[in-house]
Amino acid sequence: MAETNKLVVYAALAGNLVIALVKFVAAYITNSSAMLSEAIHSVVDTLNEILLLYGLKKSQQPADYKHPFGYGRELYFWAFIVALMVFALGALVSIYQGIQHIRFPEATVSPLVNYVVLGIAIVCEGTSWLIALKTFKKNKGKLGYFEAFRRSKDPTTFTVLFEDSAALIGLLIALLGIYLSHALNMPMLDGVASVFIGIVLAISAFLLGRETKGLLLGETAGPKLRHNVLLIAQNDPAVESANGVLTEQMGAHQVIASLSLEFKDGLTSDDIETCVNRIETRIKEIHPEIVALFIKPQTQKVWLERMKGRLEQ
Repeated sequence: MAETNKLVVYAALAGNLVIALVKFVAAYITNSSAMLSEAIHSVVDTLNEILLLYGLKKSQQPADYKHPFGYGRELYFWAFIVALMVFALGALVSIYQGIQHIRFPEATVSPLVNYVVLGIAIVCEGTSWLIALKTFKKNKGKLGYFEAFRRSKDPTTFTVLFEDSAALIGLLIALLGIYLSHALNMPMLDGVASVFIGIVLAISAFLLGRETKGLLLGETAGPKLRHNVLLIAQNDPAVESANGVLTEQMGAHQVIASLSLEFKDGLTSDDIETCVNRIETRIKEIHPEIVALFIKPQTQKVWLERMKGRLEQ
């Protein structure tokens, strides 16, 4: 799974790097504000992919005494930085550049160059987008796209998918803006296109930032994992009642879980220890992403009272 996600990021990185260089050359030749905004956009996306690859590498470090549950949240941190960069370096700069071009419009020179570059960029971005979409579609299963985005615990694929989607929309806006500014002889429309590109990036940054913030602060694991943990525990012959489980996502593939169990009467401490080891082994066979499982013996009544108190706070 990690190698597949790396492939998605590498594909986006290669495409954005080439596109950024070509866009800057085209913006210099044609004096297009929208093309310059697109070039800045591609530079930001290139830096973002580098940060995601760095976060992926850091998140795979083994646990140590300082971080006993691993470094999984490194990826969430860098994904959040990516969202900030999309907003600060992408959206704000594009909007500022567009406003300046509206205030002081300059005619676009050699628009054909822009059309060729934008066409190449659409093909490259579209290829990267299809790779990211294919991976995301494979991971989402039967969930809808937006629901899968909200539930996803791995930001690499959906971040690249969002970036590429925003890039494709931005390219179409740039193409329309450059064409209209030339066809209608209204250079300010090129600046208007740049502002709209900035707005698209701001919306993308907001959605990415909201989702990665939730992951960074700590979200519960998926419902399937929680269901399986309770089912395995309840089916153990030494367990009277599997009361509930609390989980927290520590990384894309790292989860800690706290399980409340009521054991059957008459068990010795050795019997309980054997039961705990048995449950832990079975759970980790199905969900190896669980890096730590804590089991607390308590009656169902006590569990319900404490959960009720927690919800009322």
